[in-house]
Parts: sequence; structure tokens; C-alpha cells
Amino acid sequence: MATVLSVSGSPSATSRTARLLRHLDARLAAQGHEVIPLDVRTLPAEALLGADLRHPAVVRATALVEQAEGIVVGTPVYKAAYSGLLKSLLDLLPQYALAGKTVLPLATGGSTAHVLAIDYALRPVLSSMGATHIVPGWFTLDKDLTVTDDGTLTVAPGPAEALAQVTDQFSAALSGRRALLAATG
Repeated sequence: MATVLSVSGSPSATSRTARLLRHLDARLAAQGHEVIPLDVRTLPAEALLGADLRHPAVVRATALVEQAEGIVVGTPVYKAAYSGLLKSLLDLLPQYALAGKTVLPLATGGSTAHVLAIDYALRPVLSSMGATHIVPGWFTLDKDLTVTDDGTLTVAPGPAEALAQVTDQFSAALSGRRALLAATG
């Protein structure tokens, strides 16, 4: 199956966004994909903010994007857009870093007022970076994500079903892309 980079753009160490991504990572891994998590918050701030393209952590993150066939991008919504932390990483990547990639955009937020952040803020930047196929994303309300004392994430039934569907669509798109490349390669 495919190699998937799962990118969390949340600045929080206890982020529901990152936990949601790891939840979906498990589903993708169960479908046979190799999933590599990347929490942008673990990259050195001085490298991100100073646009240090030669910093080893930035070089490694860029290489992970290059090697991945599929990318899941998750972000909390701030001010009706994706996080500044995610933006700082995207700004350091080459202009067409997502060329040939299948991308699944995800967002979390506290209000349905931000449900369009994926389509009006995140999708355009992913497209401008050359993403070959951006599958329909999903916005999940914070209230639909519960974290237990042991750190386990529970997703409310309706959103859980919708997330499973978009994750499976992403997985199928990756598999279809691989089959197409094998047939034409």
C-alpha cells in the first residue's frame, strides 16, 4: 500500500486535532498503509520562523513530504483559517511540494461557523502547492471529540462515521493512484 504522512498543525501538546489524526492513522495502518506522523509543533520554532531551509528538522520534514504518496493535513481552526504553525511549515516547503500527492484535509473547531475553513482557507493553499487529488475533507466540532484520562480519543457516532468515510475515500484514492501508476509505469 501507500506511504502516508499525517501532519498535525496544532501547537498544543494535548491537541484534539493531533489525537484525531492518530485515530485516523490507525485506520489507515489497518488498511495496509505505512503511516508516518508529523507534529509540526515538534519542529524547532527558530527554524520555522527563521525560514531555515537547511535546518536538519526542516530538511527531514521536507523529505517526508517528498517521499509520501498521500498526506493527511489536520489543523485546528483559528480566526476562520488553518493554524499559523501549519502555515509556517507550508511556507518552507517547495512551491509544488504536493505535486503527485493525494491529500486529505481535516479541521477541528469549536463552532460550525468555521466549517468552511477547509474549503476557503486550506484547500486553496494545498491546491496551489500542486496536490494532484484533494479528497473531500472533514470538519469536526471539538464537542464531538472526547479525550479520556488515559488519553484515548472517542469520536461521537455521527462524526465518527463521516470521518471513517472520508478516510476510506482517501485510502481508495491512494490505492487507485498506485494501480494507475503501475499500469502506466
